Amino acid sequence: MSGVTDISPVGDDVHLGDLGEHAILKHILRPRYGGVRGFGDDCAVLDASEGLRGELVATTDSCPTPLVTILGETDPYHAGWLLATINLSDLAAAGATPLGLVVNYTLPKTTTAGEFRRLLDGVDDCAEVHGTKVVGGDLRDGPVRQLSATAIGRCVPGSRLGRAGAEAGDRLLLVGSPGYLWAYALLVEKQARLPGSLVAEIRERACRPMAQVTAGRTLATAGLARAAMDVSDGLFPTVRSLCGANGLGARITTDLRLDDAPADVCVQSGLGRFELAQAWGDWTLVVAVRPQDAELAKKTLAGEGIAAQEIGTFVPGAEGISLDDGEPWEGIAQERFSPSSWHGGELRQLITEVLGRHAG
Repeated sequence: MSGVTDISPVGDDVHLGDLGEHAILKHILRPRYGGVRGFGDDCAVLDASEGLRGELVATTDSCPTPLVTILGETDPYHAGWLLATINLSDLAAAGATPLGLVVNYTLPKTTTAGEFRRLLDGVDDCAEVHGTKVVGGDLRDGPVRQLSATAIGRCVPGSRLGRAGAEAGDRLLLVGSPGYLWAYALLVEKQARLPGSLVAEIRERACRPMAQVTAGRTLATAGLARAAMDVSDGLFPTVRSLCGANGLGARITTDLRLDDAPADVCVQSGLGRFELAQAWGDWTLVVAVRPQDAELAKKTLAGEGIAAQEIGTFVPGAEGISLDDGEPWEGIAQERFSPSSWHGGELRQLITEVLGRHAG
């Protein structure tokens, strides 16, 4: 998919520590990125004309151990794909068009050339699908793998989205299809069974999540979105952050839609759809739109083949954040520097913590 023709004499089994930086650059990175403008320089090069036509935005994020690794998907490709997705998803929340990724890899010397190539394949393929590419980066050795990236994007003048800008009465739209990552976890843990073709579909969506770049850009440039944030830590902390940025509360419906396959997993696992939809890992967006624009926004996204559903309404801040039964919403949150911060772990315990489901 990445379209890289590897003519390198370095075999996949060679350890990076046996090659050294010069040989890695010459035999692995140059065959892949040698055609990128400024390759080998200390700074990545972006087309200056792109920045003149709009507002430049940048984001940086690191990539933790993907949940799919715990599910048995140990190919480094998935970590590379997730690294790109995490950063491109932040650009999506700004309504930006990606211009390029700057990547940073700290890898143990025992990493093989083949493992490194698969990591690069994942980043490159994800970037390509989202209409961008790697434009620079850094590589160093260290005792443990650490992956981070910076994504640069461009917003149409006057269209950049942030977390602030919403008002009481605005509708909240959930953009994208939630539930696939943790549906796959439940399938791996044998809490549900589906035909092989459906399992393969859920696995694909779990291993290769898509940032909602097209959706964010479409809503922003059409003037239909007032605020947005990507769902990186779970639906609850996303809504809470948007409420905090706007001094508002929210009333959220528990009647959320899932695609048929993850919905079937819910039924078999004894879970409600809301339990799966509020979990993290599918890189959806929450977007605030004016009440009169909600249907047009959904129709516009449907024209792009993008799912969107109304999940609630902003209310005055004094009303707090509640569910449709009137009870305060204290949802799950996978937040840094907290007991729920993602550090991996044993699958059954993770399912219990994230979904409230005691496996087996």
